[in-house]
Amino acid sequence: MIVAETKVRVRYSETDQAGYVYYGNYAQYYELGRVSSMRQIGHTYREMEERGVIMPVLSMNIKYIRPAKYDDLLTIKTYIKSLPETRMDFEYEIYNQNGELINKADTTLVFISKENYKPVKAPQWFLEALKKAI
Repeated sequence: MIVAETKVRVRYSETDQAGYVYYGNYAQYYELGRVSSMRQIGHTYREMEERGVIMPVLSMNIKYIRPAKYDDLLTIKTYIKSLPETRMDFEYEIYNQNGELINKADTTLVFISKENYKPVKAPQWFLEALKKAI
């Protein structure tokens, strides 16, 4: 299993009138977590795209436990628990600066050929890097 941690401070523009992080902004936090986990493996989204594979989100499930607020320092824990085939699953936990779990989610991304936009298997070079990291 791979676990990547990323920290982000909630900006005022990310909050709603109640002072809570607007629910739609959590997807951006998950993106930060995925980017961090990819870098931890030793590869980036940019490299994936340069090698002809894109990874759009297929599904996202979210559980809001307690609100994040302006200026909170959040820790995004991103988990990769298994090797992908044509889809890659990520799980997330977001904690506030008090160590309280405030949000859980999971996303599934699909490996797509940049050339013809059809699903493909995870690239072998990427799988080898994942195996080393796990």
